[in-house]
Amino acid sequence: MAAQVDPVVPTEDAIRDALRYVVDPEVGLNVVDLGLVYAIDVSAGRIGVRMTMTTPACPVAETLVESARAAVHAAVPEIPDIDIELVWEPPWNPDMMSEVARNHFGWPGSRGG
Repeated sequence: MAAQVDPVVPTEDAIRDALRYVVDPEVGLNVVDLGLVYAIDVSAGRIGVRMTMTTPACPVAETLVESARAAVHAAVPEIPDIDIELVWEPPWNPDMMSEVARNHFGWPGSRGG
Protein backbone atom coordinates (compact mmCIF):
# COMPACT_ATOMS: atom_id res chain seq x y z
CA MET A 1 0.00 0.00 0.00
CA ALA A 2 1.44 3.36 -1.01
CA ALA A 3 1.76 6.01 1.65
CA GLN A 4 -0.69 8.86 1.32
CA VAL A 5 0.79 12.29 0.92
CA ASP A 6 -0.92 14.96 2.97
CA PRO A 7 -2.25 17.80 0.85
CA VAL A 8 -0.36 21.04 1.07
CA VAL A 9 -1.70 23.21 3.88
CA PRO A 10 -0.09 26.65 3.89
CA THR A 11 0.57 28.44 7.13
CA GLU A 12 -1.44 31.42 8.27
CA ASP A 13 1.78 33.45 8.11
CA ALA A 14 2.28 32.50 4.45
CA ILE A 15 -1.22 33.74 3.62
CA ARG A 16 -0.69 36.92 5.64
CA ASP A 17 2.57 37.52 3.73
CA ALA A 18 0.72 37.10 0.42
CA LEU A 19 -1.89 39.62 1.55
CA ARG A 20 0.87 42.19 2.17
CA TYR A 21 0.96 42.59 -1.63
CA VAL A 22 -2.61 43.91 -1.59
CA VAL A 23 -2.27 47.67 -1.34
CA ASP A 24 -5.12 50.08 -0.68
CA PRO A 25 -4.63 52.63 -3.48
CA GLU A 26 -6.23 55.39 -1.45
CA VAL A 27 -3.53 55.32 1.23
CA GLY A 28 -0.65 53.37 -0.33
CA LEU A 29 -0.43 50.72 2.40
CA ASN A 30 -1.15 47.02 2.42
CA VAL A 31 -4.31 45.58 3.94
CA VAL A 32 -2.39 43.68 6.63
CA ASP A 33 -0.64 46.75 8.07
CA LEU A 34 -3.87 48.71 7.81
CA GLY A 35 -5.46 46.13 10.11
CA LEU A 36 -8.09 45.14 7.57
CA VAL A 37 -7.41 41.38 7.81
CA TYR A 38 -9.35 39.97 10.77
CA ALA A 39 -8.88 36.22 10.39
CA ILE A 40 -7.19 33.62 8.22
CA ASP A 41 -8.35 30.00 8.24
CA VAL A 42 -6.32 27.39 6.39
CA SER A 43 -7.09 23.76 5.78
CA ALA A 44 -6.45 21.18 3.11
CA GLY A 45 -8.13 22.46 -0.03
CA ARG A 46 -9.50 25.70 1.43
CA ILE A 47 -8.35 29.12 2.57
CA GLY A 48 -10.71 31.55 4.22
CA VAL A 49 -9.91 35.19 4.88
CA ARG A 50 -12.17 37.53 6.83
CA MET A 51 -11.40 41.16 6.11
CA THR A 52 -13.00 44.54 6.38
CA MET A 53 -12.65 48.04 4.99
CA THR A 54 -12.12 51.27 6.87
CA THR A 55 -15.72 52.21 6.04
CA PRO A 56 -18.69 50.44 4.41
CA ALA A 57 -18.66 53.20 1.79
CA CYS A 58 -15.11 52.32 0.67
CA PRO A 59 -15.00 52.86 -3.10
CA VAL A 60 -12.26 50.24 -3.62
CA ALA A 61 -13.78 47.43 -1.52
CA GLU A 62 -14.55 45.16 -4.48
CA THR A 63 -11.09 45.75 -5.94
CA LEU A 64 -9.37 44.94 -2.65
CA VAL A 65 -11.38 41.74 -2.18
CA GLU A 66 -10.52 40.57 -5.71
CA SER A 67 -6.87 41.58 -5.22
CA ALA A 68 -6.78 39.59 -1.97
CA ARG A 69 -8.19 36.53 -3.75
CA ALA A 70 -5.61 36.89 -6.53
CA ALA A 71 -2.73 37.31 -4.07
CA VAL A 72 -3.69 34.21 -2.11
CA HIS A 73 -4.16 32.21 -5.31
CA ALA A 74 -0.74 33.32 -6.59
CA ALA A 75 0.86 32.21 -3.32
CA VAL A 76 -0.86 28.81 -3.20
CA PRO A 77 -2.25 27.95 -6.65
CA GLU A 78 -2.79 24.34 -5.60
CA ILE A 79 -5.57 25.38 -3.20
CA PRO A 80 -8.81 25.51 -5.23
CA ASP A 81 -11.17 27.04 -2.67
CA ILE A 82 -10.30 30.62 -1.67
CA ASP A 83 -13.01 32.48 0.20
CA ILE A 84 -12.52 36.18 0.91
CA GLU A 85 -15.33 37.31 3.19
CA LEU A 86 -15.99 41.00 3.67
CA VAL A 87 -17.22 41.65 7.22
CA TRP A 88 -18.21 44.76 9.16
CA GLU A 89 -18.01 43.51 12.74
CA PRO A 90 -16.10 44.56 14.63
CA PRO A 91 -15.95 47.96 12.96
CA TRP A 92 -12.45 48.91 11.85
CA ASN A 93 -10.67 51.62 13.82
CA PRO A 94 -7.15 53.11 13.67
CA ASP A 95 -6.00 51.10 16.70
CA MET A 96 -6.02 48.04 14.44
CA MET A 97 -3.14 49.40 12.33
CA SER A 98 0.43 48.17 12.70
CA GLU A 99 3.31 50.40 13.74
CA VAL A 100 4.31 50.57 10.06
CA ALA A 101 0.93 52.10 9.22
CA ARG A 102 1.00 54.44 12.21
CA ASN A 103 4.41 55.71 11.16
CA HIS A 104 3.22 56.11 7.57
CA PHE A 105 0.48 58.45 8.77
CA GLY A 106 2.80 60.22 11.20
CA TRP A 107 0.97 58.94 14.28
CA PRO A 108 3.57 58.45 16.99
CA GLY A 109 3.20 55.98 19.80
CA SER A 110 2.39 52.33 20.01
CA ARG A 111 -0.85 50.39 20.10
CA GLY A 112 -2.84 51.06 23.17
CA GLY A 113 -0.38 53.61 24.36
